[in-house]
Amino acid sequence: MGIKASLHDPHGVLENWDGDAVDPCSWTMITCSPESLVIGLGTPSQNLSGTLSPSIGNLTNLQIVLLQNNNITGPIPGELRKLSKLHTLDLSNNFFTGEIPSSLSHMRSLQYMDLSYNNLSGPVPRFPAKTFNIVGNPLICPTGSEPECFGTTLMPMSMNLNSTQNGNAVGGDIQFQTEVEMISLAVHRNLLRLYGFCITPTERLLVYPYMSNGSVASRLKGKPVLDWGTRKRIALGTARGLLYLHEQCDPKIIHRDVKAANILLDDYCEAVVGDFGLAKLLDHQDSHVTTAVRGTVGHIAPEYLSTGQSSEKTDVFGFGILLLELITGQRALEFGKAANQKGAMLDWVKKIHQEKKLEMLVDKDLKGNYDRIELEEMVQVALLCTQFLPSHRPKMSEVVRMLEGDGLAERWEASQRVEATKSKPHEFSSSDRYSDLTDDSSLLVQAMELSGPR
Repeated sequence: MGIKASLHDPHGVLENWDGDAVDPCSWTMITCSPESLVIGLGTPSQNLSGTLSPSIGNLTNLQIVLLQNNNITGPIPGELRKLSKLHTLDLSNNFFTGEIPSSLSHMRSLQYMDLSYNNLSGPVPRFPAKTFNIVGNPLICPTGSEPECFGTTLMPMSMNLNSTQNGNAVGGDIQFQTEVEMISLAVHRNLLRLYGFCITPTERLLVYPYMSNGSVASRLKGKPVLDWGTRKRIALGTARGLLYLHEQCDPKIIHRDVKAANILLDDYCEAVVGDFGLAKLLDHQDSHVTTAVRGTVGHIAPEYLSTGQSSEKTDVFGFGILLLELITGQRALEFGKAANQKGAMLDWVKKIHQEKKLEMLVDKDLKGNYDRIELEEMVQVALLCTQFLPSHRPKMSEVVRMLEGDGLAERWEASQRVEATKSKPHEFSSSDRYSDLTDDSSLLVQAMELSGPR
């Protein structure tokens, strides 16, 4: 009853909590075991205010406490440590203040804890919980940390801490600042979300959610094999993320390093576009010209290699190469080197498409388990995206529509008419010209892979 007494209950959800009652299992918001032991307390989203009474520590059989989305204030009671069977604790979206009790670090049964969006401060204990969330507490820093911590941070057991070593190195601060700005601007389900960052004299730390399925590049080489449906879903999710960057962000953003290693996969193998370290903001005054080519060989658009000029169509080209990686299961630099893959990569793809031998493209690990019509459509989208002239490539909004089954036939037919009118005997193909560019050793030195996957 101490819990009820310390809370203001405007909706009367705790009204039938009667101190004279023999059986609390009949009370609302209470869950009991078959042995009539109180194992659950759940009053989420009930507009409760007041404080959480330390008497909660007397309910030693509690396994679940759900008090999220209320207006509870005051400290988190240290008496929670007495709940040795507690495995789920959600106090998120309240107004709890003070430090997180260090005694919570000894709760060995705790599997999930969410303290996000409160007003907590001070050090963060090392929790045994496999998943815990403290995002939305601006005054929190990790235990024992001396660096300055900025804004909102999330320090879960399952997270990525991306470190940029040697913060004094030339360009280190610039790339770090760029990535922070880019990710904070871009919020979309298919874009990597930045949870926080820290700066020390020797390191720059970016805090990302942990992506349990790694990158597309690692999964294409690993087991179990990504099935065809998952690959198609990855393609569409990536396209939607890039569409958001290009056409829905303000200002717009060019990623400039679209590749399988920079597309991450969440618990459900949904695509999450990451690594904004080379990203570029676009505004009306921007010439889109850089003095040095940055990116990954095999994914860099020809105009970017030859002139240093980047645009949204630079990303479209990289996305087309990504589609071929999804289809073949090979990295761009590996593709085209097999004995049966003669000539420049894109010319060879065009050739087998014309000869209707697309099965030669498909990742052997799929063992024939793919949709032939969807394969041809994906190859066509890849070829449209990798056309030599940027003006001939579709926008990402068009790419998304084509992957969703709208407008591909018309766009493909139009591109074939253009190809037919400009085709002349002995003329170098656009793919040959691109191959010449990527074979230029000086350009390869400039275009070395400067940023790894997150």
